[in-house]
Amino acid sequence: MAWDFQTDPEIQAELDWIEQFVREEVEPLDHVLGSPWNIHDPLFKQLVKPLQAQVKARKLWACHLGPELGGAGYGQVRLALINEILGRSLFGPIVFGCQAPDSGNGEILAHYGTPAQKQRYLQPLLDGDIVSCFAMTEPQGGADPAVFTTEAVRDGDDWLLSGEKWFASNARYAAFYIVMAVTDKSVSVYEGMSMFIVAADAPGVSIIRNVGIADDPAATHAYLSFDKVRVPAGDMLGAPGQAFVVAQVRLGGGRVHHAMRVIGQAQKALDALCERSLSRSTQGSRLADKQMIQEKIADSWIELEQFRLLVMRTAWRIDQYQDYKRVRKDIAAVKSVMPKVLHDIAARALHVHGSLGVSEEMPFTGYIVRSFQMGLADGPTEVHKVTVAKQLLRDYQPCDELFPDYHRPTAAARAREKYAEVLASLDERHP
Repeated sequence: MAWDFQTDPEIQAELDWIEQFVREEVEPLDHVLGSPWNIHDPLFKQLVKPLQAQVKARKLWACHLGPELGGAGYGQVRLALINEILGRSLFGPIVFGCQAPDSGNGEILAHYGTPAQKQRYLQPLLDGDIVSCFAMTEPQGGADPAVFTTEAVRDGDDWLLSGEKWFASNARYAAFYIVMAVTDKSVSVYEGMSMFIVAADAPGVSIIRNVGIADDPAATHAYLSFDKVRVPAGDMLGAPGQAFVVAQVRLGGGRVHHAMRVIGQAQKALDALCERSLSRSTQGSRLADKQMIQEKIADSWIELEQFRLLVMRTAWRIDQYQDYKRVRKDIAAVKSVMPKVLHDIAARALHVHGSLGVSEEMPFTGYIVRSFQMGLADGPTEVHKVTVAKQLLRDYQPCDELFPDYHRPTAAARAREKYAEVLASLDERHP
C-alpha cells in the first residue's frame, strides 16, 4: 500500500518547461488572435504552428493519446498535471494538440473508425491540419436524447440525414461533424440512435447562425441544419444503434479533462484575488489585512485544493481500472462540483477588483459565464448529482426493522447483549 503526492523528477522537469512555455509563449496569443479553432487564419499559421512544432519536437503533442496514434500515452494523472497548466490559456490546449472537442472526437475515431475513416478524418485531426465538431444537442430539448428529432433514414446504400443541432461545438471552423441521429424509432432511444461522420461541405448542411459564449473572441458554436444530407453507409461510426456506446468513449474522459483545465482557470482567478488584495488599500489598510478579504482568500484556496485532489484521485482511478464504468461516480462528482468552484473563486476575484472586475478589461465575467457552461456541457450538473447518488446507494441496503441499527437505544441494547457477561460480573462486584 502506498500513498504519494510527489511527481516523478523527469515528469516535473516537463511540467516546469510547459509552465514557462505557456506563460511566456502561449498566453500572449490570447490577446492577439481570435478563435483557437480558426486554424486557417494567416496569423494562426504564423504564430501558433511554430509553437506546435516545438511541442511535437519535445514529444508533448496529444499526450492524451497512445503512442500508436502519435501521442505519449501519459495517462490521466499526468494529463491532469499538464491540463491544469494549459487551462490558463485559451490557446493552451490547441498548441499541445489536446483541445476539445477534437480530443474526444479523435478517441471516438480511434476506437470505432474504419481504416478509411481514420485515413480521411483521424490522421489530419491528429496532425492539427483540421478541427472537428461534436453535434449532439438539439434546440427543442437541449441534451435530452429522448426528445431528439434529427433522424437518418436508409436510401439504398446511403443514409439521408435531416434535422437541426444546437450549439454544435466549434462547427464554424470544423472540417467534419460527428452527428447523433435517430435511425430506428421502433426501439428505445438508447438502442435506436446511431453516430455519423458528416463532412462540413456536404450538400444540405448549413449553419443557421453561429453563437458565442461570454467574452469569446468569436462566435464558433453553430445552430446547424441538415436537409436530406446524403451520408454514405461507410461514414457511420460503430454499428446501427450504437450511438450511446460510441459517445461514452469521449464523454467520460472529456468531463475529466474539462475539470483539469478549470483548475488552471480557477488558479488564475485566485492569483488575481491575492495580488489585488496586496496591492489595494482602503480605509487606512490593505485589502489583504481585512478579515473579510482574508476569508475570501482562504475559502478560495481550500475549495480549489479540495477540487484538485478530487480530480487527481479520479484521474488515478481511471489509470488504475482502465474502465470508465468503475469510475462513473467519481467523474460525475468532479463534473458536479466543477462549476461551483470556478464560479465562486472568480466571483470573489471580481468583487475585490471592484468596477474594474466587472469590466470587459478583466476576465472574471467570462470565467463566471463559463462556470455555467461547465455546468451544462456534457450533461447538466443535476443529472450528474443523480448519478452520484444512485451509484452511492448501490452500496447500501434498506433496513426492514422498525428502528435502524444506528438507532441509539437499539445499538445500546445490542452492545449490552454483546458484553452481558462482563457487565453482569461488574454488577455483582458493585451491587
